[in-house]
Amino acid sequence: MRSDDEMAVLRDRCERFVQGHGRPSAASLLADIPVDTAMDRYGAGGVVAELEAEVAGLLGKPAAAFLPSGTMAQQVTLRVLADRLGRRTVVFHPTCHLHLHEDEAAVRLHQIVTRPVGAAEKPLTRAELDRVAEAPAVLLLELPQREIGGQQPAWTDVLAQVGWARERGAWAHLDGARLWESAAGYGVPPAEVAAPFDTVYVSFYKGIGALAGCCLAGPEDVVAEVREWRHRMGGTLFGMWPAAASGLTCLRRRLPLMPGYLTQARAIADELQGVAGVTVLPDPPQTPMMHLLLGVGAAVFQDAVVGLAEERSTWTWAAAAPTPDPHVVRVELSVGDATMGWEPAELADVIARLAAG
Repeated sequence: MRSDDEMAVLRDRCERFVQGHGRPSAASLLADIPVDTAMDRYGAGGVVAELEAEVAGLLGKPAAAFLPSGTMAQQVTLRVLADRLGRRTVVFHPTCHLHLHEDEAAVRLHQIVTRPVGAAEKPLTRAELDRVAEAPAVLLLELPQREIGGQQPAWTDVLAQVGWARERGAWAHLDGARLWESAAGYGVPPAEVAAPFDTVYVSFYKGIGALAGCCLAGPEDVVAEVREWRHRMGGTLFGMWPAAASGLTCLRRRLPLMPGYLTQARAIADELQGVAGVTVLPDPPQTPMMHLLLGVGAAVFQDAVVGLAEERSTWTWAAAAPTPDPHVVRVELSVGDATMGWEPAELADVIARLAAG
């Protein structure tokens, strides 16, 4: 197996990329910061305020606050909401980012009691929530659910789950790291996806490809308290304008492109029908992303990646995720500007090469 450094060198030599917006560079990211950007001071004023106002409007919420990371944004929001009810339990799907990727920070820093509910391999259901007896502080839903291929429940199911929280006097919070993709999947504006929820987090570096940063939107008093926690946790930087300006530029450029990304995702999935060794999850894609199960082991997969890079100057994935079957690996295909540069049949041929080893 080649090292990460060797794979990075190989990637940097490639000219075509299959997923997302291609290989980012410092020059391309800096180009998204207009030279006349109005600077903030400790998060106040300038382009930070402009981005916050734009996001609040897009999501139909009274206010929004810009934070440097989604991990910080969601933790402090859950704490604020839990403190207001005097309860500590947050209910979520087992693949929640809070649960899998944050090193128990919500538990250790904010005394949140975590309660995973449902089966990890499929979306949460109202029936599973109905089996929870304890009084929750917050129901946290992720739309779409990244760890299961960008799936999202039927909209009636989302409303039923939020209704469960309302019946118990709990808050409803949306992990909308990929809300822009979720809205495309439901075929509605972002505000309609956000509407049932009290608070909503959205990311700027994922689907829209900006520098790091995010916004938390919701009631003015909740957002004001989130700002205080942002300061306590060291997130109110002296100048937040570079990331905010990048986020605003990329949001305006790529949000209108999300329906096209979804169309491309479904066209690629169609082309993969019947390709030996390839399974699309979900099929058809529900958002501009999908997971692909490839019938090869990790070493064979990497050999194919290297071959495509050296022979076709095409970069696919640096590595694949393991599955319970050692002869099957999983990759995530997020559709972006780079993916749009491929004919679906042409890209299906590349993926077939990976699956063939």
